[in-house]
Amino acid sequence: ARERARRRRVRGKMSRDSGYDRHITIFSPQGRLYQVEYAIKAADSTGLTAVAVRGKDSCALVIQKKVPDRLIDPDSVTYVYQITEKIGCLMTGLTADCRAQVTRLRQEAHEFKFKFGYDMPVHVLAKRIADICQVYTQEASLRMLACNVILAAVDDERGPNIFKIDSAGSYFPFRATASGNKTAEAMNWLEKKVDAEPSTDEAGTMQLAIMCLQHVMSSDFKGSDLECGAVGPDGKFRFVGEDEIEAHLTAISDRDM
Repeated sequence: ARERARRRRVRGKMSRDSGYDRHITIFSPQGRLYQVEYAIKAADSTGLTAVAVRGKDSCALVIQKKVPDRLIDPDSVTYVYQITEKIGCLMTGLTADCRAQVTRLRQEAHEFKFKFGYDMPVHVLAKRIADICQVYTQEASLRMLACNVILAAVDDERGPNIFKIDSAGSYFPFRATASGNKTAEAMNWLEKKVDAEPSTDEAGTMQLAIMCLQHVMSSDFKGSDLECGAVGPDGKFRFVGEDEIEAHLTAISDRDM
C-alpha cells in the first residue's frame, strides 16, 4: 500500500511538471524554468573541463584540447579566445554557441572603446554579456546559448580579475573557478588549494591551474593535450605555446618527485 501511494505521488508530480519544459518563459508549479536548466546542462555536457586561476598579479586559463575528428585541422579547434588586447576568454559548451558568444563579446568591447575612447574594463564586459544572456531567458523567440564564459584580465584599478558567466546570465568574480564536465571535483580541489589572498606569480598560477586539471582528469598531460592562455603583470593577454606548457608540466612533475 505504501509503495502504491509513493508511485501515485511520483506520477502526480510528473503530471504536474509535464509540459512546463516546452516554453522558456513559463514556470513550473515547483518554481523551475526547465529550459534554463537544460541549457546549463548542455553547456556542461561536452566532455571538456576548463580551469581558471587568479594569482597575485596574473591570471591563468587552462582547458583540455580535444579534436573531435582526426581529419579536422587541429589548429582550427580552440576554446581559448582573445577578446581585446587585455581580456582573455575561456569557453565551454557547444562550439557554435561559443563562437557566437565570442563574436558578441568582441563587438561589445570594441563598441565601448569606440564610444568612450578607452578599453572596456573586464567587470563591465562581464555585466554587459550577463545582462544579454539574462534577456534570452525571458524572450520566447530567442534560444539561450549553451555555453559558459570565463573572462580574465589584469585591471589597472582592481588588479587580476576572473569572471564566470553562465547561460542564464548569472555572473560572479572568482579567485579560481572551473566549468564543464568535472566542475564539482575541480572546485573542491581549488577550494583547498587557493588562498584567500592569491600569492602565486605568473608561472605558479599557471602550474596551479594545470595541476587542478591533472587531478580531476586523473591523467598526466602532454603539451599538445592542453590549451592555455595567460594575462601577465603587464596586463596583456597572450596564448601559451606548447613548449611553455611542456616546461610547466616538467616543473610540476619535478615538484611532485
